[in-house]
Amino acid sequence: MLWDLYCRVIDNHGDVGVCWRLAAELAARGHTVRLWIDDATALAWMAPRGAPGVSVHDWPRDRVEVEPGDVVIEAFGCELPPAVVRRMAAARPAPVWINLEYLSAEAYVERSHRLPSPQPGGQRKWFYYPGFTAQTGGLIRERDLAARQQAFDAQGWLAGWGLQRRDGEQIVSLFCYEQPALDALLDELARRPTLLLATFGPAARQVRALLGPSLARGALRAAPLPALSQLDYDHLLWAGDLNFVRGEDSFVRAQWAGRPFVWQIYPQHDAAHQAKLDAFLDRVLAQATPALAGALRGAWRAWNDPALAWPGLPERAPWQALAEAWRSELAGQGDLVTQLAAFVAESR
Repeated sequence: MLWDLYCRVIDNHGDVGVCWRLAAELAARGHTVRLWIDDATALAWMAPRGAPGVSVHDWPRDRVEVEPGDVVIEAFGCELPPAVVRRMAAARPAPVWINLEYLSAEAYVERSHRLPSPQPGGQRKWFYYPGFTAQTGGLIRERDLAARQQAFDAQGWLAGWGLQRRDGEQIVSLFCYEQPALDALLDELARRPTLLLATFGPAARQVRALLGPSLARGALRAAPLPALSQLDYDHLLWAGDLNFVRGEDSFVRAQWAGRPFVWQIYPQHDAAHQAKLDAFLDRVLAQATPALAGALRGAWRAWNDPALAWPGLPERAPWQALAEAWRSELAGQGDLVTQLAAFVAESR
């Protein structure tokens, strides 16, 4: 089928990151995708090679001469241009219109998933929610993801960036927004041999400011990285022993990596992100021991609340076991693209 995927870039490139992964995986399964976006500049480093079957187009303005595809996805409530909506209303058959929502573990997701919303002109828009249970739309997962992870050569990938893990050294990746707790984390990491890989942007800038020209503290050494493609960012997560991630796309990829991770959720002015954070912790820690659950809650909350003191990281072995068990639980559910395509076929 022909899919039209509409995306507005709010900030931090998270929206385009999710939309590009969705578009690329739809195309990998035989569909044709037109990605309509108001700022495609991040794709130059995020997806430098593009993807067969995906074309990128400027966000439509007043007039739209292109007929809508079989499916029209409005990513994250971005609101389609009125001219596009009029074209959709005139199309026969009408396209399947889907609002792909933000990811959350909150209870309302299961209640709201796949609900219809009547629109002017007799059209109908469906609310579609990714999520962590069988009652949601699942997560983006490529069909070959597990095989690629199993074949991944971490040492070879690091060498390609001029890096090498020293004996007894842990590798920690850092992708974050502004982070008041970072100095305390660096103190903790400096107590054992650590190679800290700081991603391009706020993470690398803050690490440079805190460590100075030496990029070192105690047993810790840091290496700022250039902007990574999505493929190389996945490799960074697979190479790490511990990953600090932010937003939505890297949050999902950290779960597929099966490594211990700490999530910095996108902050909202009304503190709504705290409920979202707690909802995910409740779900992922359901099978954890009380000691591990308490330690992880403390670390995640402090990483997301500047008013809290940094409590330190949990013991690594049980945390690693929890990460692997959680990945297995997610892998037992249908992935987003499979479920979405089935829903579209049913809705048509």
